[in-house]
Amino acid sequence: MVKSLKPSKAFAYVRTSSAANIGEDKDSGRRQLQAIEGFAKRAGIELVGTYHDEAVKGSDPIDSRPGFAEMLEALEANGTKTIIVETANRFARDLMVQEVGFAMLKARGFDLIAADSPTSFLDDTPTARLIRQVLGAISEFEKAMLVAKLKGARDRKRRSGVKVEGRKSIAEERPETVEFARKLARARPKGGKRSLREIAAALAQAGHMTKSGKPYAPTAVKLMLARTAGHVISATRGEAQ
Repeated sequence: MVKSLKPSKAFAYVRTSSAANIGEDKDSGRRQLQAIEGFAKRAGIELVGTYHDEAVKGSDPIDSRPGFAEMLEALEANGTKTIIVETANRFARDLMVQEVGFAMLKARGFDLIAADSPTSFLDDTPTARLIRQVLGAISEFEKAMLVAKLKGARDRKRRSGVKVEGRKSIAEERPETVEFARKLARARPKGGKRSLREIAAALAQAGHMTKSGKPYAPTAVKLMLARTAGHVISATRGEAQ
């Protein structure tokens, strides 16, 4: 039997699985929310709140997600009984997590709606459950295949000697800046050897700035000049960018 889809209010739930998808210039969360808002408008549902889980994997248990836990508290407090997600795998990509999470919500009297397939979580027939499980299994398989392909590509690059992980050092991104810093450090102006702060000032005066247009910090200059096993040490995120 198909449950009547007539909620008047709902919460939107948005999940991004990678930190790389977070930020104003990233469209994952924005796209999800637009899909949810579009569906809610067509269905005549008022969205009374939006909850986010950022850098949370689809295989993470529902009750371990900070944003989802906060949303459950709000659901209990204000009487709203419906959650809308963009797709079923935004709720959970792992089939077991998806089914356990759905059963938990159902036991507490909450409805879950996927904007791209509104009845996928509301139909409580053997056929509907089978379809939901098959779609979850396919999504889980596709993710596993993608992970395997990416790992294979990284392994091939490693074997060929290509660096495939970690942030690039200043020496890799801006070798001319590092070389100029070394020249400044080797030169002995009148009065003694230049300090790291003086080298940083000289770099800025010559137009060698960070990506954000700021002078390099003395600690970043120190990293440019340091060597370990013949290689320049990578600069830290805070000082090198």
